Amino acid sequence: MLQTAAEKPRPWYRQAWPWFLISLAASAVIGGIITLILAINSPNALVVDDYYKEGLAINQKKHRLANADKMGMAGLLRSDGKQLTLSLTSQPAVTEQALVLNIIHSTRAELDRELTLLRMPDGRYAADLPLLRPGSWYLRLQAGDATWEIRSRITIDGPFQARLAANN
Repeated sequence: MLQTAAEKPRPWYRQAWPWFLISLAASAVIGGIITLILAINSPNALVVDDYYKEGLAINQKKHRLANADKMGMAGLLRSDGKQLTLSLTSQPAVTEQALVLNIIHSTRAELDRELTLLRMPDGRYAADLPLLRPGSWYLRLQAGDATWEIRSRITIDGPFQARLAANN
């Protein structure tokens, strides 16, 4: 029997199924390469090397928060974009010359800042504000001797105002 031109099979590269199967394998390879590039260029900074010490530190933080709550401590932190001012209320009144404010980025540890707020003659505290990227930030204010701590969470997109308390 003779084959006619209509019955002649097409070459493999002119058929759809081989290209479909090749595209599945190629997409898996491309996805793997993209995943590898992302893993190399953005290491996970949220993983703590010494998780045991971090766990022990949580209990100390609870103690500091409880002390602030007993004192009825609350603070109002204001920013005009260049300077921070803090008004603090508590019983007994805080008279320390300097307080420590940690400004912690919610996902990127390299953006975290630690500021020292100095007492002004009117009883408020102030410090120059470093440049902060817009986004979600955690604020932790504590005494120099770390006997108490108050906190807040804010979203920064320009000048801001935040209320700090032990139960935030």
